[in-house]
Amino acid sequence: MPRRLVDLSIALDNDVISDPPQLKPEIEYFNHRQTAPQMAEFFAGLTAADLPDGEGWAVERVRLSTHNGTHLDAPYQFASTMDGGARAMTIDEVPLEWCMGAGIKLDFRHLDDGHVVNAEEVEAELARIGHEPAAGDIVVVNTRAGGVHGADDYVHAGCGMGREATLYLLERGVRVTGTDAWSWDAPFLHTARRWEKTRDPSIIWEGHRAGRDIGYCHIEKLHNLEALPSTGFEIICLPVKIKAASAGWTRAVAVIDA
Repeated sequence: MPRRLVDLSIALDNDVISDPPQLKPEIEYFNHRQTAPQMAEFFAGLTAADLPDGEGWAVERVRLSTHNGTHLDAPYQFASTMDGGARAMTIDEVPLEWCMGAGIKLDFRHLDDGHVVNAEEVEAELARIGHEPAAGDIVVVNTRAGGVHGADDYVHAGCGMGREATLYLLERGVRVTGTDAWSWDAPFLHTARRWEKTRDPSIIWEGHRAGRDIGYCHIEKLHNLEALPSTGFEIICLPVKIKAASAGWTRAVAVIDA
């Protein structure tokens, strides 16, 4: 059966806002003319002018956080332990089987920026689309942030998934989730305002911290979720294998049967 691929990843880019300023990527580009002398150094007596068209190779030097771009967070990012006390898995230890599965999209674009989704809202959205998650499914959340990627307010946009909403999915066997927002949790701007009123530390990163109870991964800064149906697709999000790291970049894609 013919299949259609939907790219769910954003590009790593110096000029498009997808992180706070202090965390933005730095990509330095070198063109073929600039690198010709470098290539010539490998061959005694060769000069840059001897190379075809006087060109070497194109290459880039990149300074990144493992959380720049579309990436998969390992349980180790959330806390040092998971599953009630076991050592949390780093990204090189995450089972690849977790990273390929039937997809479910929850559409929360109507919710306000900073809203914290609860278990009842997840249950209601699943009822609306007529689907129950099963072990191995990958659940992605379409928020308002997906429509404003690159805008000044991107990192503050979209709703977040609360602790109970996250556990609702994990208790049903989901081990990978995802969002098109900067964070799985509500943006820090909004959480900080709640903190000022409540002084309750349990609200900080509550969706992430659910991984202390049940280990899981989530994808952040997804893209094009608007192009997906609610069900009927597969997600593949294999992470770059970085030893002992908290996350790995992924070219996440959806596979839809035509």
